[in-house]
Amino acid sequence: METAMIKPTNISQKSEERTAGSKDIKEKLIPHKSSGEQKSSLSGKSDIDKDKINKKLEVSNKEETETHKAKAETVKKLAEKIKNSKTLMIVSIKNLPSKQFQDIKKSLRGKAVVRVAKKNIMLRAIKKFGKESLLPLEKQIQENSAFVISDIEGFELAGILSKEKTPSSAKAGQIAPEDIEVKAGPTSLVPGPAISELGALGIQISIEEGKISIKAPKVIIKKGAEINESAASILQKLDIHPFNVGLEPIAIYDVQTEKIYSNIKIDSEETIEELKTAAGKALGFAQKIIYYCKDTIGYFLGKANSEEQALAKLKPKEEKVKEKEEPTTDISSEKSITDIEEEKNNKPISNKNLSDEKNSLGDESQDTKEEKEETDTNKLNPMEEK
Repeated sequence: METAMIKPTNISQKSEERTAGSKDIKEKLIPHKSSGEQKSSLSGKSDIDKDKINKKLEVSNKEETETHKAKAETVKKLAEKIKNSKTLMIVSIKNLPSKQFQDIKKSLRGKAVVRVAKKNIMLRAIKKFGKESLLPLEKQIQENSAFVISDIEGFELAGILSKEKTPSSAKAGQIAPEDIEVKAGPTSLVPGPAISELGALGIQISIEEGKISIKAPKVIIKKGAEINESAASILQKLDIHPFNVGLEPIAIYDVQTEKIYSNIKIDSEETIEELKTAAGKALGFAQKIIYYCKDTIGYFLGKANSEEQALAKLKPKEEKVKEKEEPTTDISSEKSITDIEEEKNNKPISNKNLSDEKNSLGDESQDTKEEKEETDTNKLNPMEEK
């Protein structure tokens, strides 16, 4: 029985044969071009490419001119808006979410206009304004800056902006404006990974009624320090918002007086407390120098009354005795002479009084008798007198 021997075939050889066959088929189907035809086709392609490039350049030039015109128009409008207003304020919009920014713009309608533009356009608008007093503001303009233009006085406008701030959560990399403290008390956190996260920050905790409770307050980030990721995560879980985001005033330009004000800080609550402290000190000073006004007169009257009572207690006893001996000069309490005489006339006469009166009359009669006898003897003996 004869066996058929099968020769092994090389795969690469088969693939080469197939490619060679396909090339032959393409050569048969596609007609060959002459050298002149090839040159003409290349020149046609180059012309088409040139046309496309020229069209693109024309479009780009148009766009540039349009954008240049648009920028010039915005610069012109900004400069005119500043000239026709009372206050120009440069504010920072850094870390301000877009939703809150739109809410602030809506709340400022009728009071101020907020304009956000590129730094180059803002600088050009300042130069277009045409006053040297405004040029120092160029140093205050940053990438995240905006214009706030208004007819309201600058510091009043800054107070309005301070009221429009909203609480915001902390993010990693931000700088703490104040000491960030986690206060003691119950939380809504369930025991789990949060226990280790809180412990890593040095916060003492306990489990109460299936929830994490913080035993003692703890300052986890100090003022001026950078907030790390773990602290930011814990603050978000505890619903602590250490930041108040809004339009932060950087500088104010008074268009009428041409003055610039920087380092603006508006805190109404802190200002009220400072005014209360100053008023208390001023009141004490006014009382010390005996300054009379509606706020001090009550104090002085009360002090005078208390001093008068103290002096009355210190009077000597002799003066009190003299006051008792001296008759009172009150007209209402005194009895007139006529009243006393009427009382005597109306008073009933007693037996004792009658005897006293008889004795007095007898004495008077004896005296008269003696006087008569003396006169008689004088008449009888005139020579004796001589």
